[in-house]
Formats: sequence, C-alpha cells, structure tokens
Amino acid sequence: MYKVHLENFDGPLDLLLFFIRRDEIDIYDIPISHITKEYLDTLDQMQQINVGVAGEFIEMAATLMRIKSKMLLPKPQLDEEIEDPRSPLVRQLLEYRRYKELAQQLEQLSEERSHYFPRSYETPIPTGEEDPGVYLRQVSLYDIAQYFKVAMENKPIISRYELQREELSLDDQKALILANLDERGSLKFSILIGKLETKIEVIITFLAILEMIRNEEIEIIQKELFGEMAIQIKGVKE
Repeated sequence: MYKVHLENFDGPLDLLLFFIRRDEIDIYDIPISHITKEYLDTLDQMQQINVGVAGEFIEMAATLMRIKSKMLLPKPQLDEEIEDPRSPLVRQLLEYRRYKELAQQLEQLSEERSHYFPRSYETPIPTGEEDPGVYLRQVSLYDIAQYFKVAMENKPIISRYELQREELSLDDQKALILANLDERGSLKFSILIGKLETKIEVIITFLAILEMIRNEEIEIIQKELFGEMAIQIKGVKE
C-alpha cells in the first residue's frame, strides 16, 4: 500500500486532493467509498505513530463517513431534485484547489525573483545628482511577491471551515486597503498584513494590489534603501 504522511499536507482538504490527483479521480464524481477507505487507512497509520492527530483530520473522517452513509440510503421517489451528498465537499475542494494554485503562483513568482540577481549583486547607490526618493520609489513585482509569500507562510493553514465562510472578493480587499490609508494616501505593508488573519486573505489582498497597480491606482514605494515597502495612491503628494 502507498503510504503518505499527514505532516506533508496542509489539512484534510490537501490530503483529499492528493488522492484525487494520484488516482486521477473526477473531482465532480468522487467515488466516496474508495476515497473514504484511502483517507481512513492513512489516518489509521498516523494514529498508530502519533495519537495527537489533528482534530480537523478526524473531523473530515467523520464527514466522509456521513457522506458515505447518505450515498448508501435508497433515493426517495420525488419530483424535486435532491442535492448529491458529495456536493458540499466538492465545492470545498474546488475552492481550496483554487486558493492553493494562487498560493503556488505567488511562491513561483518569489522563486523566480531569487534567480534574477546572484548573491554577489550589489544595488547601485544613487549619486548626489540623483533623487534617492525617485530611485527607490518603484518596487518590482517579485519583491512584492516575496513579501506576501513570507506573510502567507506565517498565517494558519487554509481549513475547510475557513472556506465555508463568506467568500472574499478583490473589491473587498481593495476597500480594506483604501480604508486604511493615512492622511498622505500611504499604507505600510506591515500595517496591512497585520489586518489579515488567514492565508486566503493574504492571497486575495496580493491579487487586489496587483490589479490596483495595473489600473494605475497605486504604486509601491520604498523610501529608504532596504526599507519597508508601502502602498501609495497615485497622484497624491507625500
């Protein structure tokens, strides 16, 4: 039997997606008996090694068993269509997969940035004839991605409970950014990140910032060499 280790997965949804990818399962038509057995076997392996298996993994096991029992019940002969018992789980998996892909893109951007300049690269220091503020004003996409990657790693893992909450939108996070600007139309990254509680919020906020940059609503600045990055509204004098 192919063995897996729970410490390699960011929660039960991540483990279920692993089984779906490995066994090439149609996510819209999950063979619930098969995937429940795989999940319970893996959970049993971990419990034999570590009795302190995370509660959310055990909770998911109960959810799978409940879905399986519903699937075994005879379907009533009714005119109205009854929702497939697997549908809520499928929606959670699709949403989790979407956020996971966004997180991977964020990590890839950060990784690409690390290869652009060798470690021996030294940032040229502006001469006295140049304006340091202008020189340091623009920050690369890769610098932003690296910052948000680190921020995301410091947030709790994405849980299925988190995915059941009201969905965040880019407009929500744009509004959050605009609401926290200071009187100079500026917002430090550290202040913004401090208002984000989950990985999902970090990812959606990163995407909101990229869209605002593309629409030329904001720019990202560094007022000091290696200093903190900040959001600055375009057209506002500092």
